[in-house]
Amino acid sequence: MTNVTAARTHALGRFTVNRMGYGAMQLTGPHVFGPPRDPAAALAVLREAVARGVNHIDTSDFYGPHVTNRLIREALHPYREDLVIVTKVGAVRGEDASWLPAQSPAQLTDAVHGNLRNLELDVLDVVNLRVMGDVHAPSEGSIEPQFAALAELQQRGLIRHLGLSNVTAGQVAEARRIAEVVCVQNHYNLVHRADDALIGELGAQGIAYVPFFPLGGFTPLQSDRLSEVARRLGATPMQVALAWLLARAPNILLIPGTSSLAHLQENLAAASLRLDAAALAELALIEN
Repeated sequence: MTNVTAARTHALGRFTVNRMGYGAMQLTGPHVFGPPRDPAAALAVLREAVARGVNHIDTSDFYGPHVTNRLIREALHPYREDLVIVTKVGAVRGEDASWLPAQSPAQLTDAVHGNLRNLELDVLDVVNLRVMGDVHAPSEGSIEPQFAALAELQQRGLIRHLGLSNVTAGQVAEARRIAEVVCVQNHYNLVHRADDALIGELGAQGIAYVPFFPLGGFTPLQSDRLSEVARRLGATPMQVALAWLLARAPNILLIPGTSSLAHLQENLAAASLRLDAAALAELALIEN
């Protein structure tokens, strides 16, 4: 059986989690909207992930909306003591499945209460502020009002830890002047490395970096070099891409998502895959 502890652990605020986690986004319907085609399979994936040692699950009440949180509750509540559920706020979904900013203090407060209700929790382990300046990519601009609103909810005991998503280095610095930041969740993978410097800066401060779209997102990573390295190692290209992220920096936590048990097992097996110097050198040549 795959042992996700082979990838070791890292701090996530007061918690210690296995670096190989699970992202629940793909448990919804198409375009992260509506219910899954097979709810029983979605529940089975969540239960199998935890059974195989995953203790860090990423979710949000705007996935679906409300779908992933309710599936997590149905599959896993009452939760294991060591399970850390990380959610995010800052957006809502339009009736056409669009992603709409919801960044006012009142909207953020409503979102926190929605996550508490749908996960059936009294306090959220970690809440990421999903900044929506450019919707699909980080853009500069103050996030003080939004992050201060979440910091107040933290002081009220509704949130244990705060994080950020889709942010610039400047926004991370601004947020840290308001409250402790335990993680940053940005777009990063083998061919999208804009955050190289930020990963190092966060690592020096003990802050976790959690790449979303670690396998390329809705368009999977494709590279002849990646495929060749995978062939030589007897692994799949996606396993190599995940192993590269684990090797990239010790503060990287992975949350690959899937709605398939077979794909889940494939992803988790990457925790045990070791890349030799030749493989790392070859992968470094992939253009980004």
